[in-house]
Amino acid sequence: MEFRPCIDIHNGKVKQIVGGSLKDDCGSASENFVSGQDAVFYADFYKKSGIKGGHIILLNAKDSPYYKETKEQALAALRAYPGGLQVGGGIGAENAQEYLEAGASHVIVTSYVFRNGKIEYDNLNKLVEVIGKEKIVLDLSCRRKEGAYYIVTDRWQKYTDVMLTEEVLDKLSIYCDEFLVHAVDVEGMAKGIEEQVAALLGQWGKIPVTYAGGVHDFNDLEKLRILGENKVNVTIGSALDLFGGNLKWEEVISYIYPTYSA
Repeated sequence: MEFRPCIDIHNGKVKQIVGGSLKDDCGSASENFVSGQDAVFYADFYKKSGIKGGHIILLNAKDSPYYKETKEQALAALRAYPGGLQVGGGIGAENAQEYLEAGASHVIVTSYVFRNGKIEYDNLNKLVEVIGKEKIVLDLSCRRKEGAYYIVTDRWQKYTDVMLTEEVLDKLSIYCDEFLVHAVDVEGMAKGIEEQVAALLGQWGKIPVTYAGGVHDFNDLEKLRILGENKVNVTIGSALDLFGGNLKWEEVISYIYPTYSA
């Protein structure tokens, strides 16, 4: 297990939101925390800590009046920590290189690959041709429906027909370097993890995968370690003191990396 920090940007500000609350039509979301610091502040903090592999997520659609400001924040953070952060949100073959040139280690892709409820293999192959699979993280964020977990797109607002299963993980793993999975139903709530999602990811465990959603305390981290068979990386948002929560950064890092020294 590794710790993967996050910078979520909405309407030009670093925030923690309730994952299922995003609305493109009015640019609204239920907010847990709105930072007084910009994205560069957090990128610098992670850089000084030596923690790599975190992700920046742009939470505005491209047609949002806030998109330009959100994108500028993301690009500035990437430049502040070159090679240390991944970035996702509205990225496809046509603009991936811009983010990589700004300093992203990987681009995170969802909606470009999942179109009309299906996996769009033409787009996936095009992205691999343009930047190579080693620069791609596929975001398989999911929501529960009819007893199963389905991949969701467009800032987690639209269900696809693609169920999160080991077979799907096998098929998609040949196109990417990592997976990122937000358990959207508990994202931003800090009320406990989606244990079935964590267990599935741990049982599969063939390439790096980061789980996000619901971590509240060290009991949740221990559950994730066990269910994920110590192979699933973790992101903590709303519960972390950097974003107004009760879990102290230093204690979380020491828990995950017992020999860590800042």
